[in-house]
Amino acid sequence: MTLDPVRQLERTRRLIDDLRARPSETAWLEFKENKADGPMIGKLVSALSNAARLSDQHYAYIVWGIRDGDHEIVGTDFEPGTKREQGQPLEMWLASRLRPSIALQFQTLEHRGHRLVLLSIPAAPSAPVEFDRTAFLRIGEATPRLSDHPERLAALWGKLQAFAWEAGVAAQFLSGDDVLARLDYAGYFDLTGRPLPDNRAGIFEKLAADRLIQQDVGEHWNITNLGAILFAKQLDDFDTSLARKAVRFVAYGGQGRADTVTHRQDNRRGYAVGFKGLIDYIDGLLPRNEYIGSAFRQERPLYPAIAIRELIANALIHQDMTVTGAGPLVELFSDRMEITNPGKPLVDPSRFLDAPPQSRNEALAALMRRMRLCEEQGTGIDKVITAVELHQLPPPDFRTVGDAVRVSFFAPRGFAQMSPDERLRACAQHAALKHESGQKMTNASLRERLGIDHASQASVIIRHAQDEGLIRPADPDHPRAGYVPAWA
Repeated sequence: MTLDPVRQLERTRRLIDDLRARPSETAWLEFKENKADGPMIGKLVSALSNAARLSDQHYAYIVWGIRDGDHEIVGTDFEPGTKREQGQPLEMWLASRLRPSIALQFQTLEHRGHRLVLLSIPAAPSAPVEFDRTAFLRIGEATPRLSDHPERLAALWGKLQAFAWEAGVAAQFLSGDDVLARLDYAGYFDLTGRPLPDNRAGIFEKLAADRLIQQDVGEHWNITNLGAILFAKQLDDFDTSLARKAVRFVAYGGQGRADTVTHRQDNRRGYAVGFKGLIDYIDGLLPRNEYIGSAFRQERPLYPAIAIRELIANALIHQDMTVTGAGPLVELFSDRMEITNPGKPLVDPSRFLDAPPQSRNEALAALMRRMRLCEEQGTGIDKVITAVELHQLPPPDFRTVGDAVRVSFFAPRGFAQMSPDERLRACAQHAALKHESGQKMTNASLRERLGIDHASQASVIIRHAQDEGLIRPADPDHPRAGYVPAWA
């Protein structure tokens, strides 16, 4: 969330004092007095941005008005707001020559009786930052081309691959009281099974160790995106782009979105501290089916609880956090539930069950597994399909819809009411589930899965699934020995 001008000025002054206190310039810090020609700044921006990522810094800095040798404040007459290069305003000129685009920020301020200019430079975001199609790097006082140092180029790419949205800053320059007011720290200790420390230092140490917060300048703190998205008391306390990642739930009175909305809830708490409440809320709205047990009549929810839990957890974990203006959406219709998360899938939806698990948000996924809010990596979809088969429900439908992934989860319907596509999908998922457990699908196992009695019905489905390239005989010479997925 953007700081108000007074707090921003206070933070900038403390930041400059912290930078001046360093014994020497670093690879991501440069002091200048008045030298400020455009090509020099562009080359430095590229070099410092790349060096910042290599040094695990979120930002690099150029400060005008400070003497290089002894870091004394001497002031500057550099005016970034009026300076032009080739007839263009300096910032526009720089932006047109830097790739990938980064949000440079010039700040002019009075500090200790002198006029200073601070340029904040974000660390390289997704690729080495180039100026005029050349990437540079800072080594000592030199600014060589990055391509001349292949070992550093390789190291930079390694850092870029490891950098994630989770490490970004959600709120900056907060007092300790502000951090504790915004984060449900008691919920963090409860969910991770740790005793709550009896002092503030212990609380902050544990939060920082899990990268939920980080030290800022002047004894202040930052809350990371990871800390906010999991443990925010109110996501609205943070930037709009993060607040819009809140889970939305909508229930309709019929089978389509044009039907009356009967319930709506935006879960404004962080994912971890709000997860149980969300699941309980949805469970309370689900219709029940009466089930006659060994002695008593019992009511069971229309959908298996473990399947709902895993599908929602997967939507939270696997969404693309860089997609702005969209978060996970859970919709309940009279005949199905749909769970949508932003971002194209990293794995083809038809292979969710068997493909090696991939996640855009590794730290978020690891922490949610530690808190037992989801299954171990790669087993969640197995649990969903197993629960669906146990309850003899229509097979879930995993698909890409535009730039999002949607899972449709259907209410009970008998075999006669299933469409031909659903029967084929059930067969393919059943074969994959059997294969993952070291077994083979048979005519008998498919009949049990679909709740049918006649072998001829299962044989028709198996034949069509083979024709569609979904399954194949495990042993071509003995087809009745069983079937496996076509990809096996």
